[in-house]
Amino acid sequence: MIVEILERIEEALRAAEAVLEGYTPGRIAARAKAGGDPVTEADIEVNTRLHEILPRPGEGWLSEETRDDRDRLSCRNVWVVDPIDGTKEFVMGLPEWCVSIGWVEDGEAVAGGILNPAAGHLILGSFETGVTLNGREVAPRSTSSLEDALVLASRSEVTRGEWRAYQEREFTVRPMGSVAYKLGLVAAGLADATWTLVPKHEWDVAAGSALVQAAGGSIFIPTDQDLHFNRHTPKLPGLVALAAGTERLWAAESFELSA
Repeated sequence: MIVEILERIEEALRAAEAVLEGYTPGRIAARAKAGGDPVTEADIEVNTRLHEILPRPGEGWLSEETRDDRDRLSCRNVWVVDPIDGTKEFVMGLPEWCVSIGWVEDGEAVAGGILNPAAGHLILGSFETGVTLNGREVAPRSTSSLEDALVLASRSEVTRGEWRAYQEREFTVRPMGSVAYKLGLVAAGLADATWTLVPKHEWDVAAGSALVQAAGGSIFIPTDQDLHFNRHTPKLPGLVALAAGTERLWAAESFELSA
């Protein structure tokens, strides 16, 4: 079954890519949603296309750009998607945004796909199949020390000063947009870790969480909560992702929520 799910994810991502070819990042108008986050016509059109392709009878749906239907709570299988994660970067023309599709079974994100057309990255994977980057199996990280480690940080969190505690650490911190894309890069073996120490919606992190774990990495919430998806309120207090083979480097690290 999971192979068919991955085929559906890739089909949907390719369809989203076709929609996005009609838009030019950096040259698209945005409006503010109720919470202040930007949204564009591209977000809405991609969301519509994904909804046409992905959910089938009995499967739930949770998307940033769709009003939440709580019927999903009675579904064992749920699609958790973000049509464009990193809309700010999309509007600015920065290649740090993506389409994110996660497949959740009984509260566990077990498969996902992330497409960043601007960077040329298609990341697909599941617990059963492992992870591929542009069709090739990803290689585990070979980082042997914190001095060589690359950590991807939220540009917004860095701007707000929430990463000050890490500025003098031995590892390299690179600010970047789109938490989904950052998780995808960790899963693809292109970074050693990423963490967000402020709350994130499930659609931001479901696909990336599945991919990181499918690649052999670790995902956890820096609280005493269990990591599960399809919650009544679909929001997590924060998230830490460590690439496969690097867990020992972070054994003494303390991840404190900043909000």
